[in-house]
Amino acid sequence: MVRRRSLAFVGVAALVPLIASAASATSAHAASASLTVTTLGRHGGKVATTVTVVAVPSGERYSVKSGKRISLPSGRYIAMTDIYESTTDGLGTDTVGATVVQVSGSKSVTLDARKGKAVKVSLDTPADVTGPPRISAQVCAATGDMPSADSAGGWNNEGALYAIPNSSKLLQFGYLAQWSGNDGYVAVKNTKGIPAAPGGSFKRSKLATMRFSVRGGTQMGTLIDTALQAHPKTDDCTTDLMADVGEGDAPYSATLHVTPGTWQPRADIFADNGDDVGGGFPKVRTLKAGQSFTQSFGRAVWSPLHYLPLLGGKSVTFIPDSLIGDPDIGGGWGDPTKETVVLSKGGTTVKKKTLTNWGNGDAEFSAGIRSAGWYRLTVDAHRYRPGITFPAGMLSSRTTLDWYFKVADPARAIVAPVFLTRFLPTGLNSHNQAAPNSTTTVDVTAGRDSQNPDEKLTKVTAKTVKVWSSADGGKTWKAATVKHSGSTWQASVRNPASGAVTLRSEVTGSAGDRSVETVYRAYAIG
Repeated sequence: MVRRRSLAFVGVAALVPLIASAASATSAHAASASLTVTTLGRHGGKVATTVTVVAVPSGERYSVKSGKRISLPSGRYIAMTDIYESTTDGLGTDTVGATVVQVSGSKSVTLDARKGKAVKVSLDTPADVTGPPRISAQVCAATGDMPSADSAGGWNNEGALYAIPNSSKLLQFGYLAQWSGNDGYVAVKNTKGIPAAPGGSFKRSKLATMRFSVRGGTQMGTLIDTALQAHPKTDDCTTDLMADVGEGDAPYSATLHVTPGTWQPRADIFADNGDDVGGGFPKVRTLKAGQSFTQSFGRAVWSPLHYLPLLGGKSVTFIPDSLIGDPDIGGGWGDPTKETVVLSKGGTTVKKKTLTNWGNGDAEFSAGIRSAGWYRLTVDAHRYRPGITFPAGMLSSRTTLDWYFKVADPARAIVAPVFLTRFLPTGLNSHNQAAPNSTTTVDVTAGRDSQNPDEKLTKVTAKTVKVWSSADGGKTWKAATVKHSGSTWQASVRNPASGAVTLRSEVTGSAGDRSVETVYRAYAIG
C-alpha cells in the first residue's frame, strides 16, 4: 500500500508560510468578498479536500475545506489542492490541480479531477526494475522567491497520479519519479504552468550516481532512514521532493542514479521505542551526468564538530553543542550530551558547571576573566537522551576536551588559540570494527572553528601532534607512531584482540597552547 504524506518536504531551515483561517483572515483584513472551491473526483462526485489559497502578489496563504466559503479581500488568488480518491486496490488516485481566480463579491470555482492528465514518465530501465515508478508531484504558486512554500501535492504510482493542465505563468508544476530495482533511479522535472502532457522521458546514460554508505555502531538508535531531496539552486516546485533511499538497521548501502542537478542527502535515526533521536543534512551536492559521489553516515569516529571557546569582554564563553556528532554530516547535527565544564587558572577553579543541551538549545558556559595569564578549560561530555535505551556497544559514548591557552588581554575579543581533532580510522568494516591484533592507520586533523560567525579566527599553527590509544577505557595508554603528511597527520595504532579502542590526541600550538581531546570507544574490534 502506498504510504501517504503531505508535500512539499522541507528541511528544518525552511521558511514557514503564513496560514490563516477564514476567521483570522477576516480580522486581519477588511474582507469584502468570498470564495468557495468545489473539488470533484474522477467520476464527477464531490470529494472532500483541503484547499490552499494564495493571494497574488502578496503570497499570503489561507487554508479552507472544499465546499466551504472563505471570506477574503477582493483580489486575485490561486486555489490549489490534491484530490485523493480511494479505490478497491487500496492505492487510490491523486489528482493535483490549481486555478487562478479573480475574487470579488461571492465567487465560486471548481477543480475537476476528470480534467486531469496522467503523469507519464519513461526510463530505459534495467531488467531488475519490474514495477511502475512512484511519483511525487505538486503544483506551486510562482508568485515569490519560494514557490515550494505555497504548494499542494500528493504521490502515487504511475497510472494513478494525474495533473489538471493550466498554462498560467503564476503556476509551476514539479515532480519526482523513482524506479526501484537493485539500484534506484530518480528523475525530477519542473515546468512553468501545468503542462497538457505532464511527464518526461529519461535515459540512464544521462544520470549521475549517488551512493549511500550507512555504517553501524556509532548512532544512538538502530534504525536509520535515509533519503535524497531535490535541492535546486533556485527554489522551484521540485524543491525538497524526496526519494527514499533506505530504511533499516545499519549497516547497509544503497545506490541511486539521479538526474543531474543539486541534491540534499539526509538521514533520520530512530531508537528502539520509535523516537527520532538524530540524523541531519550533510552538505548539498551538485552532480553532473556521469559523475559519482558516495555519502557516508555513521562512520567512526564521532567527535566534536565545532565551537571553540570565545574570549572577550573579560570573560570566556563556550557553547557545549555538537560535542559528539557525525563529521560526515557536520554543522549543528550533534547528539544531545550532558557535560561538565570547568575553567581554572593556576590550579584554582574559576567556575564549574554541568550542562545539557537535551531539550535546551541555549546551554552555555560563561565565566569571568579578571587578569591575563594561562587558563585551562576542560569539558567532559557523555551522550544523554532520557527515555531511550542506547544500543549495546555504542561507540563514541564519551568525549573529553582539555584546553590550555594564554589570555594576553581579557577585554580583547578573539577565539581561543586551541584546536579540535578529527580522527578518521582507515580500513574499518561496515560495523566500524578493525580486525583483532591488527594495525589501524588513523588520519588526524587539527582544526579551528568559531562559535561566533562574525568573529574572525586568528591564525594558529599546530606545531606538534601526538596520539595515544587505550584498550581498557583510558586506564592505560600506548603512544602511537605519528607521521606528518601535508595538513594531516597519520597515527599507526596497534589494536587489541577484542573490545574497543579509545583515542587521545595532543595538539601543541606555536605559542605553547595545548589541546587534548579524547574519544572513548572510538572504534570497535571484531
